[in-house]
Order: sequence, then structure tokens, then C-alpha cells
Amino acid sequence: MEVENVLKGLEWKHSNEPEFLQAVKEVLISIKDVYNQHPEFERAKIIERLVEPERVHMFRVPWVDDRGEVHVNTGYRVQFNSAIGPYKGGLRFHPSVNISIMKFLGFEQTFKNALTTLPMGGAKGGADFSLRGRSSNEVMRFCQAFMQELYKYIGPDEDVPAGDIGVGGREIGYLFGEYKKLTHQFQGVLTGKGMEWGGSILRPEATGFGALYFVNQMLQEHDIDIKGKTIAVSGFGNVAWGAVKKATELGAKVITISGPDGYIYDPDGIQGEKNEYMLELRASGNDVCQPYEDEFKGSKFFAGKKPWEQKADIYLTCATQNELNGDDADRILANHPLCVAEVSNMGCTAEAVEKFVAAKALFAPGKAVNAGGVATSGLEMTQNSMRLHWSSDEVDEKLHYIMHSIHGQCVKYGRQPDGYVDYVRGANVAGFMKVANAMMAQGIV
Repeated sequence: MEVENVLKGLEWKHSNEPEFLQAVKEVLISIKDVYNQHPEFERAKIIERLVEPERVHMFRVPWVDDRGEVHVNTGYRVQFNSAIGPYKGGLRFHPSVNISIMKFLGFEQTFKNALTTLPMGGAKGGADFSLRGRSSNEVMRFCQAFMQELYKYIGPDEDVPAGDIGVGGREIGYLFGEYKKLTHQFQGVLTGKGMEWGGSILRPEATGFGALYFVNQMLQEHDIDIKGKTIAVSGFGNVAWGAVKKATELGAKVITISGPDGYIYDPDGIQGEKNEYMLELRASGNDVCQPYEDEFKGSKFFAGKKPWEQKADIYLTCATQNELNGDDADRILANHPLCVAEVSNMGCTAEAVEKFVAAKALFAPGKAVNAGGVATSGLEMTQNSMRLHWSSDEVDEKLHYIMHSIHGQCVKYGRQPDGYVDYVRGANVAGFMKVANAMMAQGIV
């Protein structure tokens, strides 16, 4: 495989999709050597098929606000690959949503799901809708309008969406209610549901919890104890909340959170009621974390800045894609970090990733680190199919096992001759081999 030729073809076809091209390039560079050891992959055009979604649904979403004014948003569902199971991936409601972001997320989800050991394909969806300033009734009407089109393309054995940025328990409830009304079926067609109607314990915390299990495993691989270490975290939503909570339980101290408006530095550590206050910030529907400073003395808000300028032992991206760039990477490396990990999907730019790997820093990509969220969604699917409800201990035990397994796969395929573990390469190769072998077994489809 000539990576440059494949990328040139994609750039010609998808020149206006930078996030998608970035995600594909990272994977192709990582898997090139392994791919070329399998001429059968080349004959079957595995790469050419893998970089194109199986189908893309794009639709209008008309809805009416509280004043009676009509609005129209664009909805998406990118069903990328179903070689190892039904499509699985979140729904994102945010003004930044476009086809490039949906395709990059669906592509990443394919490999992430392959790493979990569970039978799930890759997909992603959402709409360019902002919850900011919207009433609960307006959010309900939008979710209902969105589902009126989406329901045609999903099902428990076809495609099972979950939540993502802008889609939490409230939105999943509205979406599920409309699906049930339209189909007359009570099915496990969405994950992230409420406990009373088929949801799984630990699902809201799962991405953050799983990320800390993975990070802890990385540190233990190098005989480093996470206890007493300081952690800089970005974001203040569910993912950051779960990461902060589990980091504190493991004995570390989280000193930052952030939003689009800037970041909070709290040298005393974000724990207890401070951690729970993050949920209030998210529930407000506002993209700001500044109110934290007014609520807790001793903390300081830095407007328009990013938390990566603070010195810490561990750095975790927990907000959105490309939030940590090359300049940020230089600042972090100057602080000689123990570990850097993407908890958000593709949280680092390609330049930042290259700098971390070149410096032999302990760095891990989102498709491995944040897989705990979709893994627990997969466990929710299992419980729905079996009509069972597992305890928190049972779910947590399974989440531990899955994250441990993902780490093992990354080490297996990422260990370099000098002993350095290239987690980026390890995650990409492990996920690719599972998907590629499944595609080979199923013929040219």
C-alpha cells in the first residue's frame, strides 16, 4: 500500500473534510507495514473499502421553538462499518457538527469498537443543533423531529446510537420516547437510557472511569503509582466529570477543568462537591466554566486560555477534537509529563501526536483510552437483549476487564525494539486487524 496515493485520492474526493482526512492518515501510517505483509488485503481492496462509509444518511430536521418560529437543522447518521457487529456510535448535538466530523468520528469508532472485544461496528451521527439557551420543551421537540427521520435507519440488530456531546440522559429519553411511539416497539435501540427503563449502571461515568483505568495501566506498565500525582483535565461535561471522579478515587489530584471560555485552576484539587458542581455547569446548557471560580474560593479562572499551560504530572483531553495542538505539546513536554492521553476523540492535532511520539512520551490515543464509554454501551445492549440488569460491581468488573484487554492489545502491537510502547500504532493495528479479517471472511460486500 502506498499511503500517499491513497491519501491523494481521498483528498481529491473529500478536500473539504479535514477532520476525516486527519483521522484516516493517522491510521494508514500506523498500519502500513502490517498491511503490506498481507497481500490478500491488497487484492480484496480492504483499505479502499475501509475508508469509505457503508452508507451516509443526511436529512433535514424542522422543528418549532417556544415562540412558534420554525427552525431547520441538518441531521446525520454515518454508518461506517458493520463487519464485526451492528453499527454503534454516539449522537452529537452541537453547532460544529458537519459531514467531516461525522465521518471522522464514525471511522474512529470502527477501530475503537473493535478494540473493546465486543461485537460492534462503527457509526456516528448528530445534528448542528445547539442546546444553549433552549428550553427543555424545545429540546424535546427537536429530539422528536430528529428521531422522526433517524428511526428508519436504526434497530437493536442494525444500528444502536448512544449519547455524545450535547446528548445526555434527557435527550436520550426524548429520542427513545419518540422511537417507541413511531415503531410500537420497546427495544434496546439506544444506550445511555435511564435506570428505570433499560439503562446500565455506570454508563454516565464509563468514559471517564475507563480512561483512568487505562491510564493507570499505562503507568503500572512503567512501575509508576498514580497516587499523589497531579492531573490537568480539559472540559467540564460528563466525560471530564467521570475522569475527575475516578482520578480522585485512585488517589490523584485533578487541578484543572475547562470550557470554551477558558479554564479553571484549583490547586486544592477538584473533588467531592467540586466534582459534583461540574454536573450543574453541564446541566445549565451554557458552554462556560467561569462560575466555578465564584463558587469555590482558592480557584482561579483564566479567560481564553487552555489548561495545558499548567504544570502537571498527567494531561488528559476530555473536551473535543484537536483541542491540544503542537504549541500545547511543546509546553507539556517542557514540563516532563509522566503521561498524556486523549480522553476526547482525536483530542490532539496530528502535529501534537507526532511530537509526543517523537519524544518517546507516554501517550495514548482516544480510540483506546476512551473506549470505556462505548464498551459500557455494549454491556447495556447485552443486558437489554437478555432482559437483565447488572449491579455496579458487575459492570465495573467487566469495564476493568475490557480496558485491561485494550491496553494489552496496544502493548502487543505497539512495543518497539527499544522497549518504547507506541500506543498510537498499537491501537490502530489491533483494531485494523480485527476489522480487516472480518471483512475478508465476509467477501466483497
